Amino acid sequence: MVMDLSSPAFSHNGQIPVEHTCDGADRAPALRWKGAPAGTRSFALIVEDPDAPGRTFVHWLVYDLPAGATQLSQGGALPQGAKHGRNDFGRDGYGGPCPPRGHGVHHYHFSFYALDVPRLGLPPGAPLPALRHAMQGHVLAQARLTGLYSR
Repeated sequence: MVMDLSSPAFSHNGQIPVEHTCDGADRAPALRWKGAPAGTRSFALIVEDPDAPGRTFVHWLVYDLPAGATQLSQGGALPQGAKHGRNDFGRDGYGGPCPPRGHGVHHYHFSFYALDVPRLGLPPGAPLPALRHAMQGHVLAQARLTGLYSR
């Protein structure tokens, strides 16, 4: 079975609803996953916008999600033990799509990883480079969900 990531808020390559952006409530969408491989001991999530001017922009980092978890509820509340990393808005947790006006459609990649360790040893608020480094050699599987948004 292949690992799959989905959201009840939008389909793969579908429009992210305004509620989940800076133009709305800026609330994290609910996410669901299935098909984690045997040996999965935790999960991590990286949400990025590669279409941002100048560089890829980090919107959400989550790590140390317990292996028994199968979803994140709308709003981004985390199960016990899970941690938010620091996004490029300078805060821990979710920061929704907020592309410059008139900059076209942006792609928001929700990359989800099954890991073979229960914890990555990172404190809350870790930045993306630290998360990527900690995950090296521990990724068992990956799933991706892409949402679109423009202003």
